[in-house]
Amino acid sequence: MPHTKSFRLNPRCEVAPNAEIQSKPSSLSALELLKTSAADRYTKETSSILVIGLNYRTAPIEIREKLSIPEAQWPQAIGELCALNHIEEAAVLSTCNRMEIYVVALSQHRGIKEVTEWMSKISSVPVSELRQHRFLLSNRDATQHLFEVSSGLDSLVLGEGQILSQVKQVVKTGQGVPGFDRKISGLFKHAITVGKRVRTETNISSGSVSVSSAAVELAMMKLPEVSHATARMLVVGAGKMGKLVIKHLAAKGCKRIVVVNRTEDKVASLREELKDVEIVYRPFSELLTCAAETDVVFTFKNLLFSKDEVQMLPRGPHVGGQRLFIDISVPRNVGPCVSDIKTVQVYNVDNLKEVVAANKEDRLQKAMEAQAIISEEVKQFKHGKIPRDCSNNQET
Repeated sequence: MPHTKSFRLNPRCEVAPNAEIQSKPSSLSALELLKTSAADRYTKETSSILVIGLNYRTAPIEIREKLSIPEAQWPQAIGELCALNHIEEAAVLSTCNRMEIYVVALSQHRGIKEVTEWMSKISSVPVSELRQHRFLLSNRDATQHLFEVSSGLDSLVLGEGQILSQVKQVVKTGQGVPGFDRKISGLFKHAITVGKRVRTETNISSGSVSVSSAAVELAMMKLPEVSHATARMLVVGAGKMGKLVIKHLAAKGCKRIVVVNRTEDKVASLREELKDVEIVYRPFSELLTCAAETDVVFTFKNLLFSKDEVQMLPRGPHVGGQRLFIDISVPRNVGPCVSDIKTVQVYNVDNLKEVVAANKEDRLQKAMEAQAIISEEVKQFKHGKIPRDCSNNQET
């Protein structure tokens, strides 16, 4: 069973019949009285902050990738969510390890139902299946969860820093979007402050394994040790993740790395930074040619390797003819059926767990210190205290 946080809906307060109802004539039926009382209770229910989500603990990549929402589509998703009957505000946090919807809902029960049905609609995953993998948190628990996420405590790699940048991006993307309003915006801005404070006061990120370094470690674990120095490396994409992988490969002693990217400028800047490594640029049109000459392929770009394409490639030049694909994208870039090819091994983000397990143990004490900070910040948020550095929270 996947580990999930417990979720308890806040019980609605029973509202005593008011004077107007008490004064109604006795001829009014019991059913009409019940309907009136229920309507009165509903109008008095306060709005709630909810998070409905899936992450690497609760759902496999096969489910998470179907719900992944590209950053460019976050504003549209906010608009669709806020068009639901019981949703006032919304935000989307979609990464390789999680897809979480934060909303301010007029009704918890109805809000959860509407958001879950919306998630099912955009992903074609049945509601019954989503219920098996989702987690639900409200109010204080939802606030604490986002603070833990921003602090790197809920990450596959404990203390990793990229998630804080992703939370910042939620705020940057949401600016001016109808529905990303005071409560949700304030929650995410406070979460950024908490993430910064935890990293400053606990050093939880010092020496931490990142997703990119874990991907390189995974490749080294799967390669025979004698091949570490000679294996040919291909990195598809020179964005943030690609750059980090290239740097980690260089730190492992790789002397030649081929990089396939849309343009050469980012590759050229890496050459200036890593002068001891031969970094070769190739355009996307040469992707399959480069893959044919490679032992290990790291891929992050939204560019799918199909089974037919990979099957046409010759056996790997080293490593006993085997070729490794390290795909840490969500949705995945390497088709699941590629792993059926005998000369190919495919690994994705869920395979990084074996690499980071030891790292997590090393930082448990720092995580406990971070939890104390988060508890303090949750209380401040509940009482409406604004973080001192909110004005800087929109940096990227």
